[in-house]
Amino acid sequence: MSHWTSSVGAQKLARLLGSQRDREAQGGRGTVTPLGGRRAPAYRSLADGIRLLVLEGRVPVAARLPAERELAAALSVSRTTVAAAYEALRGEGFLESRRGAGSWTAVPAGNPLPTRALDPLPPEAAGSVIDLGCAALPAPEPWLGRAVQGALEELPPYAATHGDYPAGLPALRQAVADRYTARGVPTMPEQIMITTGAMGAVAAICRLFAGRGERVAVDSPSYANVLQLMREAGARLVPVAMGDGLAGWDLPAWRQVLRDAAPRMAYVIGDFHNPTGALATEEQRRQLVEAARAAGTLLVADETMADLCLEPGLELPRPVCAFDPAGSAVITVGSASKSFWAGLRIGWVRAAPDVIRSLVAARAYADLGTPVLEQLAVTWLMTTEGWDAAVGIRRTTTRESRDSLVAAVRRHLPDWEFTVPRGGLTLWVRTGGLSGSRIAEAGERLGVRVPSGPRFGVDGAFEGYVRLPFTVTGAVAEEAASRLAEASRLVASGATAAVEAPRTFVA
Repeated sequence: MSHWTSSVGAQKLARLLGSQRDREAQGGRGTVTPLGGRRAPAYRSLADGIRLLVLEGRVPVAARLPAERELAAALSVSRTTVAAAYEALRGEGFLESRRGAGSWTAVPAGNPLPTRALDPLPPEAAGSVIDLGCAALPAPEPWLGRAVQGALEELPPYAATHGDYPAGLPALRQAVADRYTARGVPTMPEQIMITTGAMGAVAAICRLFAGRGERVAVDSPSYANVLQLMREAGARLVPVAMGDGLAGWDLPAWRQVLRDAAPRMAYVIGDFHNPTGALATEEQRRQLVEAARAAGTLLVADETMADLCLEPGLELPRPVCAFDPAGSAVITVGSASKSFWAGLRIGWVRAAPDVIRSLVAARAYADLGTPVLEQLAVTWLMTTEGWDAAVGIRRTTTRESRDSLVAAVRRHLPDWEFTVPRGGLTLWVRTGGLSGSRIAEAGERLGVRVPSGPRFGVDGAFEGYVRLPFTVTGAVAEEAASRLAEASRLVASGATAAVEAPRTFVA
């Protein structure tokens, strides 16, 4: 009996490895190079590349790898090279084999299992590891406490019911609808469904509109967790490159993809895009909606960062759904997670009433509904001064963190390139020609956790990038940049094997 639970084909593995190889070919930077200066043998580079893919979760644990002959042909190397690489991985505990069953990926005893998502760091690791993996912030007090107290006061009538509200509490649906109306998009509560976070909203939409094998066009790069959700749902992702810097969407590229690939659905982030921070212009929004409608593609617009404008006085464009008054082409996803606090797990969908009815009906086979107490807390915030006050606190603290992190990175890593966004929670950084995957691996050993660029792309794209969230400031930002600079130096020299265990750091 074999021990593998999935498989990765030779061509896919070659594409994933190719993104690392292409980045490292730029002057040999980022390769595994001994301290003496010689480049590592081909088998060693191959083994190291596969190990990185496993550690980052881009190749799952217990995934069957291609046969030696198949991978050798896909990579245009000798079978001896692949055999030696597999043997090295077996010796390190990253590969197991059985005659007749093939070889499958593993992790050595004592190593944490890698994750394919951007999960928060366990609290017990906070003393030694600076977590730049998750773009989420603590709750803006005193407003969380006040919202929970307000929710408790409103709870008794709901406690006397069965507690299941598949569409969401009527009061919260009305409050969310009122906020869209105030933004210039008249909305009825019948156009709103409350979900368990934005991820719950996207998952519900995918289940209804993007079944296994359906094409889904996505920004490239895009939000890593949504990309993984769609992969696991069986969607065929079609990447569409973002414009340079913070230019927003590349409309000619979008028109071509919508025309040639005819995707069933498209997922975009127009408001302080994650990870780049780009803000799509009003004209870009209008043109993309028109192109999607003409192609018959359902456009899912993620607005989870919309409240996080960090430049006072910046005039924001209208929501994407403002250019689809009939609601036939655009579904909007929103959330309280980034604007307020991820711990509430409250998201929502805005769509045409018939779409909302279909989503609600399908919910009976998913999670049935969202917790009542948390819905009441967000209702209290949105119907009092609490929401605007809390968002004001969030903007101020995030602006300070952004400026602190940008200054620290510029001091410690002058070769890294980025454009400072005017909002959102993330900085998209080009790592000076080095492998972002290798920097992430070395950084974790040095006590700073950072996601590499390929997590935000399709088939290994963006190897030369990392994403830095605005979640640390002051001395912690300085220390994080210092540790990343050390990781960068180790990767450039090929000395990552000599990394010491992380030292304890107290903010």
